[in-house]
Amino acid sequence: MSTGDLWWKNAVIYCVDVETFYDSNGDGIGDLIGLVQRIDYLAELGVTCLWLMPFYPTPGRDDGYDVQDLFGVDSRLGTHGDLVELIRAAKDRGIRVIADLVVNHTSDQHPWFKSARRSKDSPYRDFYVWRSDPPPDTSDKVVFPDKEDSIWQLDERTGEWYLHHFYRYQPDLNFANPAVRDQIAKSIGFWLQLGLDGFRVDAVPFLIEDVDTEADHVPGDPHDYLKELRAFLGRRRGDAMLLGEVNLPFEEQAAYFGGAGESARGDELTMMFDFVSMEATYLSLARQDAGPLAKALTSRPVIHRDCQWATFVRNHDELTLDKLSDEERQEVFAAFGPEPEMQIYGRGLKRRLPPMLDGDPRRIRMVYSLLFSLPGTPSIYYGEEIGMGEDLADEGRMSVRTPMQWEAIRNGGFSTAPPRKLFQRVVPGGYGPEHVNVASQKRDPDSLWHFMRTLIQTYRECPELGWGEFAVLDQPCPAVLAHRCHWEGASLVAVHNLSAEPLTTRVQLLPDDLVADSGEAIWLDDLFAHEAHDTDAKGGVELTLAGYGHVWLRVRRDSRPAA
Repeated sequence: MSTGDLWWKNAVIYCVDVETFYDSNGDGIGDLIGLVQRIDYLAELGVTCLWLMPFYPTPGRDDGYDVQDLFGVDSRLGTHGDLVELIRAAKDRGIRVIADLVVNHTSDQHPWFKSARRSKDSPYRDFYVWRSDPPPDTSDKVVFPDKEDSIWQLDERTGEWYLHHFYRYQPDLNFANPAVRDQIAKSIGFWLQLGLDGFRVDAVPFLIEDVDTEADHVPGDPHDYLKELRAFLGRRRGDAMLLGEVNLPFEEQAAYFGGAGESARGDELTMMFDFVSMEATYLSLARQDAGPLAKALTSRPVIHRDCQWATFVRNHDELTLDKLSDEERQEVFAAFGPEPEMQIYGRGLKRRLPPMLDGDPRRIRMVYSLLFSLPGTPSIYYGEEIGMGEDLADEGRMSVRTPMQWEAIRNGGFSTAPPRKLFQRVVPGGYGPEHVNVASQKRDPDSLWHFMRTLIQTYRECPELGWGEFAVLDQPCPAVLAHRCHWEGASLVAVHNLSAEPLTTRVQLLPDDLVADSGEAIWLDDLFAHEAHDTDAKGGVELTLAGYGHVWLRVRRDSRPAA
């Protein structure tokens, strides 16, 4: 494939919950037309890929992830025509559009399940996974331990139990049934035909096999189903992508790319979120020690050249820390979420980044600079660009799914409806719209919004970050992460101070960056401060960093511009 076909390798992904972004008709619920009206905002910010959280018909018990119709649009959010208008408007501005593919389970209000539970003879009975004998204790296998105590639920009408790894109102689909696979393929083909550029695939490990139970959804190699999906996607749209949610250790994640190293085939997921490095980031931040993050990044398996890691520091779910040890998790809790109401499921945090960092603008900007400099494709959640906070009074994950804050007016400019009619209340207190909003930050050249726009633009000018080879560089300070991304003869060096204390460090460049053409000198161009740094006789560069300071340096092998 050409670099243009692999557009996801250096995209900037922006995740939006349609119902909380902008309300165009004053009913208190964000909608697709509201998102169309704000598409120029995303283009101005520099977004290149818009990720839509579920917009399908739903009873609304799990923020849209309890899907009632795989082919529909929730009437509260708009129509198929509105979705097509959004896709057209986005593409006119160079923004691709992907959507959540939620096919591990359906809502218990889906017509398939309503039919399946009426009778064992239903043609849809085998669309789900049933058992006739009482299940064993599976309390240790539920995804939401504070809400469920088993992954099996008794259905009184037929006297059998159905499988649900998530909530009991979300029965798992049976992917051993070819008819289920056909329906999923049809839904993918349908949305591609309407113009989507790919999908963020929800809960992938649960999708292809029955995790931690005795029965597999898919006979034989369960990864064959992912290969089928990827092949179908390629036939329908050669440049479409699958971005998977696979929260597993690296050695297990590699299989979902289609293998790693010399045997990597790249025939399953196109991209995967790097949960391991995300969790290591928070441990490094808590300790002010770059070691855990450096270890995670250097432990990444070598993946197929057409595949990619998606990097993030926050998403729409809980900030999971389940891959850390119990002791490490407690360190992160103590640093960023010490109160019980800040924690969730015993494994994560229900907070956004700015409140976790006590609103320190230096530290917030350093973390986002670090995110965008890591090898891979950065993904941000709506409102991160202005530093929105969370509503801890809200239950579970909903604490970070609050209305977008556009202006310092009623409802934050999200909706003209009376506040009592809002789908979700606006964040109260110091992170409310009177303090944090788009309008005021766009007027302030020193705001986080302007920093993020510059950061995004600079990232888009550095293809090494999405395409290049990664290496950690030697330097003596434990609090500093210095790394290099190299691609087609070009190198970018990023250096981040994870501590509050200013420091001076010497970063050693790699040998292949020290070979100049025609005897020209090696120097480094600071892409933000627009300053030049000379290397010493041994190929190192001395840098002074403020507390939470950060620099991006392009290695240059030519004449320095006149001062």
